[in-house]
Amino acid sequence: MERWRNRIAVVTGASSGIGAVLTGQLIASGVRVVALARRLDRLEQVRQQLAEEQRQQLHIRQCDVTDLQSVNAAFDWIESELGGADILINNAGKLSGGQLVTMSLDTVQQVLQTNVMGVVYCTQRAFKSLRERNAPGHVVLINSIVGHYLFNPLPGSFQELNMYPATKHALTAMTELFRQEFRDFKTQIKVTSISPGLVDTELVPQAYKRLPMLQPEDVANAIMYALATPPHVQVHEVTLKPMGEPF
Repeated sequence: MERWRNRIAVVTGASSGIGAVLTGQLIASGVRVVALARRLDRLEQVRQQLAEEQRQQLHIRQCDVTDLQSVNAAFDWIESELGGADILINNAGKLSGGQLVTMSLDTVQQVLQTNVMGVVYCTQRAFKSLRERNAPGHVVLINSIVGHYLFNPLPGSFQELNMYPATKHALTAMTELFRQEFRDFKTQIKVTSISPGLVDTELVPQAYKRLPMLQPEDVANAIMYALATPPHVQVHEVTLKPMGEPF
């Protein structure tokens, strides 16, 4: 991680789960972090969990990735105050239970906006910053195993994932799309998709909590591995599953 020391990493959805844990790991490795989330109070809790001497490496900003104006305001601040983003972790995600054929269309739209358009908004801004500076960078997309295949629901229950797998399949396609575009624009920007199975976070439906699960630290460790690779190595896809997962 030495090549990223004192560089700027932007982590979306940093107020809990994978984002909160990763923020701490990045800072411990000498990276300066801009933590973005809607809940400022939760971001402040993340700051308080850091060692006192590390807190100055963390900048917290309120940001709703579904709102282009909110994303632009956050990245405008990053560019004016910190010089731009070098690493982007697209971690913000939304999963709402229900069946796609009956659920509120507003909820469907929120999932789509968070999981797909939020990634587009943030990645465009990070790309613009990196390209203008001709700087090396790394974009990470937090995907899912359901971004590659869709498993059946637990026996006796309805399928609750609805729009979520569709958005994660979009991230699988976008990972390769970004790789080709970063290459064709002759940049030094890497892209990595991280696809975990069940992770013990707020997103997991209660019915699945009794199954084997990964911890947020497990996913954060995989992200750190991808970031730590030398400049000529690009980790395209990492799939993580807890031992004993039935899917």
